[in-house]
Amino acid sequence: MSKEQEKAAKEKIILGIDPGTNVMGYGVILTEGKKYKLLQYGVIHLKKYETHELKLKKIFERITGILEEFMPDSVALEAPFFGVNVQSMLKLGRAQGVAMAAALARGIPITEYSPKKVKQSVTGNGNASKEQVAAMLQTLFNITELPKMLDATDALAVALCHHFHDGRIQTKGRNAGWKSFIQENPDRLKK
Repeated sequence: MSKEQEKAAKEKIILGIDPGTNVMGYGVILTEGKKYKLLQYGVIHLKKYETHELKLKKIFERITGILEEFMPDSVALEAPFFGVNVQSMLKLGRAQGVAMAAALARGIPITEYSPKKVKQSVTGNGNASKEQVAAMLQTLFNITELPKMLDATDALAVALCHHFHDGRIQTKGRNAGWKSFIQENPDRLKK
């Protein structure tokens, strides 16, 4: 194997997604070993679409376009938080599911991370604010100007978290899944 082939084999492209029904963030990074580089990040604006079905269609189309442009090796998503409003949770879950389906249709592996895990991975503080996450990413990626909508930096944080964990979900003890997530993230449960 030539050095170029070895390098290509070590390089990975990761797409991070911060699901949303009005704004969906995405971030694409290139990694090689422990190094990482920002390729692109931004948001998909969905408020302008009148129906939830049309929003889901646009999510699928835009994520498909990003997948075709960057051909990522893996997709990392932020797991939705829990809330009292069941309809909002259902819509958010559908949005996440559509993004996942776009990746799965191309055989791209998917990993989910809790919001707390993403924040912990990027800032060292699982309770960091969106602004603190964005500031850390600004430093790590030498970003000159942060976007107005921090959903973009949240998605970038998900991609970086995936890189730091190399696709391995870190769980405490034997409890994995939603019950464990609630126990580890009581502040994410809306009352």
